[in-house]
Amino acid sequence: MTTRHKVLIVDDELHIRRLIHSALARADYETVEAQNARAALDLLHEASPDIVILDLGLPDRDGLELVPLIKQRSDATLVVVSAREATEQKVAALDLGADDYLTKPFDTDELLARLRVALRNRLTREGGVSTVKAGDVEIDLLARMVRKSGHEVHLTPKEYGVLVQLAKFPGRVITHGQIMAQVWPREVEHHVEYLRVLVRTLRHKLEDDPQRPRIIGNEPGIGYRLRTDGEGG
Repeated sequence: MTTRHKVLIVDDELHIRRLIHSALARADYETVEAQNARAALDLLHEASPDIVILDLGLPDRDGLELVPLIKQRSDATLVVVSAREATEQKVAALDLGADDYLTKPFDTDELLARLRVALRNRLTREGGVSTVKAGDVEIDLLARMVRKSGHEVHLTPKEYGVLVQLAKFPGRVITHGQIMAQVWPREVEHHVEYLRVLVRTLRHKLEDDPQRPRIIGNEPGIGYRLRTDGEGG
């Protein structure tokens, strides 16, 4: 199963949004669009994008003001795509938290390459890796694909969300609270039973013997960890 990265495109020019949307669709990204700052902040909450492509020349607010707001409210990768060429504008955007800056007019292939690099760099900063192997299960965090014995495994978005929290830090115990805060970010109350149900379904899909799990380990009362190649049972 491949879970597509979701991209929020923020630009007041319709033809630019269409150009970026077309390029991203060909690369199998999912997109949502906003034409001003207010809509962008609403969609940041509603759509939970993995990537934000931000124009600085918005009609209702300067895009530079949005950069720290987006970084405070989301862990999305933020790439500025703007007609502003001045070095001080680029430096300001990057200092405020943008992951990359691309000047208009731009080549769509370069934009896609920048997105791949930014996503890879985020994984590195978080201490994770791009591909994790646990027994005959392979988790490709960049492609958002899970395989068992070479065959793709279908996971629901929530199941994948739980698995990716473990895969980002293989071998490390991730607490129930840490997982639920990422997978159910808008829930006022987190119920551990929801997580236990998802872990049971994950084990049925990934483990050779779900009753004797060797991939997703349990730390009673604390959390779970992904046992990777080379770890003992």
